[in-house]
Amino acid sequence: MSQVLLVRHGQASWGADDYDVLSDLGAEQARVLGTTFAARGLVPDLLVHGSLRRQRDTAAALAETAGWSLTAEVDAGWDEMDHHAVLERQPHTFAGDRPSRREFQAWFEAATERWTGGAFDDEYDEPFPVFGERVAAALHRLTAVLPEKGTAVVVTSGGPIARLTADLVEGGTAGHGRLAPVVVNASVTKLVVGGRGTTLVSFNEHAHLEGEPGLLTYR
Repeated sequence: MSQVLLVRHGQASWGADDYDVLSDLGAEQARVLGTTFAARGLVPDLLVHGSLRRQRDTAAALAETAGWSLTAEVDAGWDEMDHHAVLERQPHTFAGDRPSRREFQAWFEAATERWTGGAFDDEYDEPFPVFGERVAAALHRLTAVLPEKGTAVVVTSGGPIARLTADLVEGGTAGHGRLAPVVVNASVTKLVVGGRGTTLVSFNEHAHLEGEPGLLTYR
């Protein structure tokens, strides 16, 4: 069997003008994961990341720390959903230009529920079912070229990880909704590919972040 390790990017820059930048903590989370992979002797056959900057920089930081020399491949199929577009279609009630973390979380959850609910699919450039098809296609492209007994490390985001996990356990839209908020930054979800197809082995593993206070984050 071969394996696919789905890595969520490190913490991005919430509240900054450009969210798509790793925070200092996010870069450290990526390095810690790289150290963990090196200690395990893990050297992947393929390293893939989406087109987003936070995904690319996480892949670069963990690869450098792990001592990998392979060239990363870019596949935009692993990108996160367009949260700006999803938020724009959900009215908010907070005052001012910038919500608090709690206000943002409530707004984001309501916007995501609207996006995934299906009643407003025609209002989105990428409705939830199309998002799922995009991510599934990215996984199919990867497994089609992954060597037998090979390993691929994919740096992606919480949404694609939650969607694939929910699909693999037949959790549907409700499963995605429960899983997406708890995907830890720089966590690892493991899939194996064999005679039974692609199977989920573990979800959201993050023990490597628990040894040092402050490394564990969800946003």
